[in-house]
Amino acid sequence: MIVFAAIVPHPPFSVSEIGTEEEREKIAKTISSFEELRIGLEKAQPDTVIMISPHGKMEDYHFVINSAPTLTGGYAEFRLDKILEFKNDTEIASQISYCCEMIDHFVHLHGSVLDYGALIPLEHLLKNIKPHLVHLSFSLLSYEKHYEYGELISNVLRKSPKRIAVIASGELSHRLSPDSPVGYSPNAKNFDHWVMEHLANNDIGSLIGMEKEMVEDAAECGLRSILIMLGTIYQEKYDFNLLSYERPFGVGYLTARFI
Repeated sequence: MIVFAAIVPHPPFSVSEIGTEEEREKIAKTISSFEELRIGLEKAQPDTVIMISPHGKMEDYHFVINSAPTLTGGYAEFRLDKILEFKNDTEIASQISYCCEMIDHFVHLHGSVLDYGALIPLEHLLKNIKPHLVHLSFSLLSYEKHYEYGELISNVLRKSPKRIAVIASGELSHRLSPDSPVGYSPNAKNFDHWVMEHLANNDIGSLIGMEKEMVEDAAECGLRSILIMLGTIYQEKYDFNLLSYERPFGVGYLTARFI
């Protein structure tokens, strides 16, 4: 059963050994929201966390499920010698793969490392608990296919006796200010506003129907993760609980809980 669902960003500066005190202060709302989610997740007592990351191993026309028995990753790209390790819930991973194969959906099992899009939220949320983990990546298939993938996953999770949390890691536009990492776009603010408005209205159709040109112009990395997560909870009762949104580095950091 699904006992928790959320959207989280993955700012490297939020990790105390990476970000300076000044940098962490600029994303204080996000760090506070992580703490609120951590407390909620601990109360939900998950046996397994499904982590959907935009920076894992990706194939253009297949969704990838990390099949490594032990899921490990580190922060070498941020010059930090630190490794996180989790047990893979290979049972759930295999069931998702099998369910998709039965209807010729596009899924590959592939062993890989945990990327920073997964590691940073896990760093904050799993300080005191050690559930099993399932590590998912998205693809370049249509937005509709991502939502359908989530729906298929939902069928597996609802039948499981395990308590399962689903977390979509991703960020909104990366072009919100002139000092943004990939440049500025005047339309970036609109993109972030519309995503949050559609989430608040539970308007899945409008999220799926967002124009590719607008999404690409925003340089986001969260929409597909969000759509998969929303698909997994389509049979559940949920609400969009906005915990925080901020953009101090020209990147839209949205943190929200649904279950």
